[in-house]
Amino acid sequence: MAVPINNNASSFFFILMDFPGLEAAHCWTAVPVCFIYVLSLLGNTTILHMVKSIPSLHTPMYLFLSMLSVADLGLTVSTLPFMAAVFLLGQRKVGAATCFVQLFFIHTCSVIESAVLLAMAFDRCVAIREPLRYATILTAKRIGAIGLASVTRSAALHLPLPVLLGRLRFPPVNALSHSYCVHPGVLRLASSSTVVNSGLGLFVMLSTLGVDAVLILLSYVMILKTVLSIASNAERLKAFNTCISHICVVLLFYTPQVSLSTMIHRFGKKKLPAQIYMLLSYLHFLVLPMLNPIVYTVRAKEIRVCILKMFQCRKF
Repeated sequence: MAVPINNNASSFFFILMDFPGLEAAHCWTAVPVCFIYVLSLLGNTTILHMVKSIPSLHTPMYLFLSMLSVADLGLTVSTLPFMAAVFLLGQRKVGAATCFVQLFFIHTCSVIESAVLLAMAFDRCVAIREPLRYATILTAKRIGAIGLASVTRSAALHLPLPVLLGRLRFPPVNALSHSYCVHPGVLRLASSSTVVNSGLGLFVMLSTLGVDAVLILLSYVMILKTVLSIASNAERLKAFNTCISHICVVLLFYTPQVSLSTMIHRFGKKKLPAQIYMLLSYLHFLVLPMLNPIVYTVRAKEIRVCILKMFQCRKF
């Protein structure tokens, strides 16, 4: 018997998946997931509150950090409702239109984060190479323009994705490989040709994440060249130490994606265990928004001092 195919977004739906092998224990797996989300929301909102309320943090580096926190919050809010429904309530069914909207916001926030990381690399490059002109190059107006350009680029490039997905044909019931909707996972379930969708997805990835990664690398090549030209070892260490937090966040952002792409190229997507694919995806979309504020809190002295002052004021 032939399986009916639909291309009307209201006539088919997707099934969100739990952790492979732990479907019966979704109430227990909900505990670490909710814990990660609480830390992510608390950490990023704390950074936003501090940058907004403390005048000494109204500098380019911390303004870009607040943009990073906004992108992390967007990523968290985009995935939280669906994952909460899966892990807490066991509700895995999601409509196609809702799924397409979610993947738009997930990928948009992810690329905005990539753009902000590039802006932060540029910030460090200017601070180390042109310290006397730092304040005149990175003015508040230019920082705002960079933020607006990051959002516009990401939204404009990802807007066609849900539109083109709505033109594809899908079976009535489709089981995804994640507990949220992402473009590659949805595209893999289509019954009609996905050449245009795959080509657009590849173009978006290379023109955003790929270009950003190359420019970040070039920025650090220039930073390293400048740092090595400094005569004093103490000054070298001091200059490079201002980049450690950003380097850690960049590695956290790109390592899961590079690892996943490498393993798919080496073993093939069909031979790659579902647990590995899901783990790397969760590291990028779920754990990363939690770790970013932790990294900057640990490494940035100004933020540590401000947090300690906040707790001391509340104590007394």
